[in-house]
Amino acid sequence: MSTPNPTPIDGLHHITAISGPAQENLDFYTKTLRTRLIKQTVNFDAPSMYHLYYGAQHARPGSVLTFFNREERSKGTPGEGAALAFAYAAPPESLAQWEARLNGTISTRFGQEVLSLRDPHGQHFEMIAYEEDHAWGEFHSVTLWVPDAAPTAAILTEIFGYAPTGQERGDGGTRHRFTLPGDAPARIVDLWVSDTPQQARPGPGTIHHVAFRARDAAHQQALREMLLARGLDVTGVRDRQYFKAIYFREPGGVLFEIATDAPGFDVDEPQDKLGLKLKLPEQYEPKRRELEAKLPALELDTL
Repeated sequence: MSTPNPTPIDGLHHITAISGPAQENLDFYTKTLRTRLIKQTVNFDAPSMYHLYYGAQHARPGSVLTFFNREERSKGTPGEGAALAFAYAAPPESLAQWEARLNGTISTRFGQEVLSLRDPHGQHFEMIAYEEDHAWGEFHSVTLWVPDAAPTAAILTEIFGYAPTGQERGDGGTRHRFTLPGDAPARIVDLWVSDTPQQARPGPGTIHHVAFRARDAAHQQALREMLLARGLDVTGVRDRQYFKAIYFREPGGVLFEIATDAPGFDVDEPQDKLGLKLKLPEQYEPKRRELEAKLPALELDTL
């Protein structure tokens, strides 16, 4: 039985992955990929670890990529129950230049050119040729690796408002595409079902969770009630300083977050100064000196 959908979500809010050393992560995403560092903070649950945020120049949801930055170099393993890759929307004429610069591989997916790449810590990411005029750093889509597409698809279509828009057989598996209405960025989710099952193991080079946009607290609460009615274990609202968040694991095992747009990334520093200083949540300010002594110093001279 379908659950009525009050209003569709507004697409992806952010994607959070796990990296190795913070300086290497910072250099790649700002110097090489030329996205903007929009926030230096810490992992709220493990404050001795950086949590760095990158995005488009406008620093709005739909472009925000964040990393829990571990200083270790051991790597995680992609697999079922986690997101496999995120994809940037890129001008079609730019893909050949990025391919030459980053030594990637270009293929075709649903009629679009796709450049497949790895960051220095092994994270799989993509650039997908997109004709719409969007800012650099905005997402095109995210790919989730699930054991069976149907249970995850039910959440996407019956609660989040996505529609199935294609299925394509690829090398070693099948990709199922789901799209929100409109032409906004970050509105596509692909489900990847591999012919070879493999369980994900978290660590550098893997994606920790995928966050979707709720317009406000009321919309977030409506979505939470619908998920609870499905029998899913959804957390209460958690204050993440720049947005309010709820979390749950969808039936395929991927950790989902639903985050509000407000209060936004400029709540504690001006828009033109985002990312230049370490910002701590209120509960950690009394420990600032202790935390700064533990965190590796970051060189921001090129930002």
